[in-house]
Amino acid sequence: MGTVITILFPNSIESRRINVALLALRLLFGILFMVHGLSKLNDFSQISSSFPDPFGIGSETSLILAIFSEVGCSIMLILGLLTRLALIPMVFTMCIAFFVIHSGDPFSAKESAFTFLLTFMILWISGAGKYSLDYIIRNKIRTRC
Repeated sequence: MGTVITILFPNSIESRRINVALLALRLLFGILFMVHGLSKLNDFSQISSSFPDPFGIGSETSLILAIFSEVGCSIMLILGLLTRLALIPMVFTMCIAFFVIHSGDPFSAKESAFTFLLTFMILWISGAGKYSLDYIIRNKIRTRC
């Protein structure tokens, strides 16, 4: 009976299951997001002139920023390194994709952007969890103070 209660009602945010779930979310969505960015990076010369430019900074610059968010920040998310800071450009990119680029599209066309956005917001609120570089760095800083 005790195991059932523990599964249904974890006792704290330090619960191993929660930390494993946060690790799984970081790995899964970090890798999936990075794949999007790598495809943009591989096709850079073909898509740089036609990439959406919602802020008037140029298609190529917009593409570079999207690749930074999708590849660079994804690597940080996967490692759990400065996770909340890395998630800011990722959330911003998905807000632009969902609310601006695909604003007139049916939900099925923007479902992936919505899923990424929601997951990134949850990770931003929860943090990287115990199985991350953030956790290691925080503990090293605390022991020095």
